[in-house]
Amino acid sequence: MKIKIDDKVKIISGKDKGKAGKVTHVFPEKNKIVVEGVGIAKKHSKPKKQGQKGQIIQMPTPLDASNAMLVCSSCSKPVRSGKKKVGKKNVRVCKKCGGEL
Repeated sequence: MKIKIDDKVKIISGKDKGKAGKVTHVFPEKNKIVVEGVGIAKKHSKPKKQGQKGQIIQMPTPLDASNAMLVCSSCSKPVRSGKKKVGKKNVRVCKKCGGEL
């Protein structure tokens, strides 16, 4: 999986197409990510105590990682990522401008 936590991504398909946000959770075994402010679902909760009201909670749902593209920090466009060896480390690189992600 090429998307990591704290990456900025842009949604390329689905109901939230065109929105951008920061990745908060990653589930590599399911190939899913949770993006801040994208894929919001409403959950109805019952009152916990007597006299308390029930409420509707908005919570982000995981979406497939293939529906999101990384946004390059230097060229600010959605891009594919590649790998480049710098010293002894592998670094993710923007395929458009060559800058580090």
